[in-house]
Amino acid sequence: MSVAASTPKATRPKAVTPLGAAQADLDAVEAIVRRAGTSFYHGMRVLPPDRRHAMYAIYAFCRIVDDIADEEAPLPQKRAALAEWRNHIAAVYQGRAEGPVTRVLIEAVRRFELRAEDFIAVIDGMQTDAETIVCAPDMATLDLYCDRVASAVGRLSVRAFGDASPAADRVAYALGRALQLTNILRDIQEDAERGRIYLPLEYLKDANVAADPATILAAPGLPAVCRRLAVLAHDYFRQARESMDECDPVAMKPARLMGATYAAILSALERRGWERPGDRVELPKWKKLWLACRYGLF
Repeated sequence: MSVAASTPKATRPKAVTPLGAAQADLDAVEAIVRRAGTSFYHGMRVLPPDRRHAMYAIYAFCRIVDDIADEEAPLPQKRAALAEWRNHIAAVYQGRAEGPVTRVLIEAVRRFELRAEDFIAVIDGMQTDAETIVCAPDMATLDLYCDRVASAVGRLSVRAFGDASPAADRVAYALGRALQLTNILRDIQEDAERGRIYLPLEYLKDANVAADPATILAAPGLPAVCRRLAVLAHDYFRQARESMDECDPVAMKPARLMGATYAAILSALERRGWERPGDRVELPKWKKLWLACRYGLF
């Protein structure tokens, strides 16, 4: 009889799992990310297991609250669901969980010192989308929205990546805004069809563009608005790159890839031109692979 076979079951060492979390919980969280059908899943697989599964849990949380905001449901129901997630996050910081996502988040919070206020900021951003038909916010309102739905996610992410320095927070601040402004420029038609305009009111007024989703796509001044917002996005990409140079270079690899990918999307939008906001722009697979190789993720 082998030694392993004769060892009492109670004394056998437990299998080591990422973050020390239950494998069933890790699998459940990873399944949420896979079902989302996003390149995020494959992009994060290059991270070490603990960091990768922390990022999966962060993404799963974001996916769930985003789905609450977007679902076809009465507003009181959405508010109640988002309020429930505020309670779940408070419970996480007391070591209590209600399901796989929060159980893995407890371990990620402990390991990487993720901050509760960043989770709450994400929920605040989702509540804005749930409660408000966003239509030409002023710059201050747009900036706060970008901080909540993008930069707050960045502040959680850089810690999971391995850098909790003030410079890493500056990366999250600038890169989150750059990514969200790029999304806004890419999705003008889609947003207008939903009755929404995320372009800033000041820019629209300066270009004599009415804040009307029904007419904005044909407005003669729309290209000028888009060019101006693209300049702002490029400036945020620049700020993010400068702050990355002050950070741990290994920890910043995923952030550099995200920045380079979205900067390439912004450049592709500019090459397409702003006169055809409905023409979808996607990076070819070879470009994505080239960027991943360039930034050392393969």
